[in-house]
Amino acid sequence: MPDPFEGVEPDGTIRTGARRDRVPPEFEALVVAATSAVDAAPGSLYLYGSVANGTAQPGTSDVDLLAIDVTDAPGLALSLTRDFAGLSRGVEVSVSVAQDFLGDTDEAYGNRVFLRHYCVHLAGPDRAVALPRFPADVKAARGFNGDVGRALARWRDALEFGQSPEALGVRIARKTLLAVAGLVSVHDDTWTTSRARAVERWSEIEPRLGPYLATLEAWSSGAVPSRPDVERALRDGGVVPTVVRRFADLIGLWPTGDGAGGVRH
Repeated sequence: MPDPFEGVEPDGTIRTGARRDRVPPEFEALVVAATSAVDAAPGSLYLYGSVANGTAQPGTSDVDLLAIDVTDAPGLALSLTRDFAGLSRGVEVSVSVAQDFLGDTDEAYGNRVFLRHYCVHLAGPDRAVALPRFPADVKAARGFNGDVGRALARWRDALEFGQSPEALGVRIARKTLLAVAGLVSVHDDTWTTSRARAVERWSEIEPRLGPYLATLEAWSSGAVPSRPDVERALRDGGVVPTVVRRFADLIGLWPTGDGAGGVRH
């Protein structure tokens, strides 16, 4: 479910619904357990996604955590998934280090935007507290998804080397549609990361792509693509290279050699 609070503030900065007091009551025990697990350890822990903005549904939503310099973050994900089985589809922890948020690269900028506007601090030093509010603009859109061209190359390689089209299809769909959300944000002078809104609006802007974007949306929601389906999406002239070209023209891709941090937007 899209964040109903996401958009642009009157001063042009990004607005989201990520707040500690919006965590649904059903998820409170899990959040407290995650906080307690990291409180005594080095590093910082944040909550993001549907649980952070209050739209999560018990049993069907993921719980998304961002760990910065946290020891054994993967183990935290496994233990929380086990201890709260049935509450969500699973607990996922994005692993990062402090360096991922530093410097002048597009990626580091995007990571700072994500931390400031989409993450709820749970434990450890709050690295977002000193960050300013960020404009909803081309720079933020590029920071979030300017790696979509690199992702296309990785997906093609993964398919060639035999990766399951089912698992690959989900990643292709989610990342590509986030890039489309960036296109919508810049084209309409707004701000959204909603895949559903991206498909609806860009299908109005570019009707020829509409059916293909709808297919990606179905993959992102669990529809299983065949190998030929994935091949068509990735080949020259397919929906993914087309989105990459639109993104390059309107927003710009990360330059070669830009960072490779672990934060997931």
